[in-house]
Formats: sequence, structure tokens, C-alpha cells
Amino acid sequence: MAKSNYLVYLAFFIVLFFLHEAMARIPINSKWHNANATFYGDINGGETMQGACGYGNLFDQGYGLETTALSTALFNNGYSCGACFEIRAGIVPVQYRRVPCRKSGGVKFQLSGNPYFLIVLIYNVADAGDILRVLVKGSKTDWAPMTHNWGQNWHTGLKLVGQDLSFWVTTSDRKAVKFLSIVPSYWQFGQTYQGSINF
Repeated sequence: MAKSNYLVYLAFFIVLFFLHEAMARIPINSKWHNANATFYGDINGGETMQGACGYGNLFDQGYGLETTALSTALFNNGYSCGACFEIRAGIVPVQYRRVPCRKSGGVKFQLSGNPYFLIVLIYNVADAGDILRVLVKGSKTDWAPMTHNWGQNWHTGLKLVGQDLSFWVTTSDRKAVKFLSIVPSYWQFGQTYQGSINF
């Protein structure tokens, strides 16, 4: 095959990255890096569901089978969840680089927990794709930092039931967007709200 660059979707692969140096973040449009990949899972993607990012059913969340597992260094305790990479390869070994994530629609916020512990899964994040920091504000509170829980789940112990919720999300490229009153005061656990904007 000719050595042409083309996008190879990462379905059914775990990419095992053997980097020459530890990296916490890879900037978008970074240089190409050498890596290794191996086949993983079944043809229907059943073994790629759930995973370590908390997205649950990847089809329902808009990610489909264009997903992969990362090495511990690149996974970065879940802070890399949502980041997009492009690979160029024949079979294996592969090369990869960080690319902007293309998403349709606004950022989504899925609420779970209980009255004393709110956990929010944030997904469908465009551009950088991965989240560095989240602040939450109830209609009766000031902005307060949320704690990274796991994957792209963020939590707070603030009692926010019955309040409109706003989120201030910062992605790994330091872009910040405020989603003001995106969640109405009558919200319930288990519901998902979509913003009208994205990164």
C-alpha cells in the first residue's frame, strides 16, 4: 500500500502507546508519535461499551465504535476522556496525533447521584474534547469547583436540588465556556441536558 495519510477509525483496537517520555497532555495538531496497536473486542463492539470514561453505551452518547483504550500515561486518570486522535497506519505499528474533535450539537450534561452528592457526566465536547476543570453554580449559590471523579464524571457535595444549574467548563486547551442555567430547577437525577453551544 502507498504511504498515504488517511483516517483509520480506532474501532476494535486498544492502542498501546510506548512513549519516549511521559505526557500528561498532547496539544491539538501535535506531531506524529509512534505507537503499537492490537485487535480488541468483537465485531459489534460489545466489549467496548461502558469502559473507563463513564459514557455507558457509546452508541447512545454519540461516540459509536470510533473509540479506543489508552495507555495509563495518555489516559491520565480519565482527564483524556473525550479527546480525539487521528492515526495513520497499514495494519500495525501505527502513528497517532491529537486532532480537534468534531461534534454535532451542544455539550451534554447527564445528572446522577442523590440529594447530597451530584455527579455530572459531561460529553459531546467538541474541539479539545477532554475536560480540565468544571465549576457549578446553583441559582442560590456562587460558582464552586467540581471534583474530577472518574472518566468525564465530575461531582460536588453541594445541595443543589431544586435550583437551576449552570456549568463553567474548561477544556485541556484552556478554552472555557459558561453554560448558564442549562439545567432547570425541576431537574431529576438520570436526566440529560444539552447546551445550545459547544467549543
